[in-house]
Amino acid sequence: MENKREDRIQRLLLALKKTDKIHLKEASLLLNVSEMTIRRDLNAEPAPVILLGGYIVKDPKNNPATHYFVSEQKMRQVAEKKQLASRAAGLIQTNDTVFFDCGTTMPYVIESIPETLTFTAICYSLNTFLALQEKPHCDVILCGGAFKSSNSIFTPLGRSSELDYIRPAKAFISAAGVSIEHGVTCYNFDELLMKHQAMERSAQSILVADSTKFDQVRPAAIAPLARFNVLVSNAEPPRAYLDFCNQSDIPLLV
Repeated sequence: MENKREDRIQRLLLALKKTDKIHLKEASLLLNVSEMTIRRDLNAEPAPVILLGGYIVKDPKNNPATHYFVSEQKMRQVAEKKQLASRAAGLIQTNDTVFFDCGTTMPYVIESIPETLTFTAICYSLNTFLALQEKPHCDVILCGGAFKSSNSIFTPLGRSSELDYIRPAKAFISAAGVSIEHGVTCYNFDELLMKHQAMERSAQSILVADSTKFDQVRPAAIAPLARFNVLVSNAEPPRAYLDFCNQSDIPLLV
């Protein structure tokens, strides 16, 4: 069984020498196995290829010159992310224009959006963009710039970005830390420009954070917790957060 798995992975590596990514459905046809078999192959133990937003790509961690934060985090808190995803996706209405932040939670939110829903999406990360491509009635706007392999995002080269010309109805913002005293934070400073701009230009700023993020503080400051209009999580946070959200008139969706 293990030999067959290794053979399939080697065939995928060979195919990736001709292209930068292979859709899961194409890989299934290529290997003559089910999509579930391929998922099991890649999730069973570390492999030189990974599944990212419905596409199979080479794992950038194998390049010693880069550190790929998204690929390291994608299998952590999976259950929690899936639990909050459908609740967050339910906030999107027909013909909404929505900003999707980077991180590993957003693809789960996008997967939970009904296939029949028509909407416009703005994003600046590769894994979010690949997930949005799977939605048949979604018009995707990718904010470009220099690619940062550590967290799989594009950062503007100049002072302007595509967001300068867009007014999203909703901005889904991800975070690595949520604190009443220190606010909402993340690991990477190069994410702040797009997060801040999206929050400034959107009618609603929606914080999407699983329960492991509460009472955590990371180095890059996104915004005070009171700056958000809605908080979505997989479970109720500690009592202090319930009281804070109630006093600040922030709906808490779990």
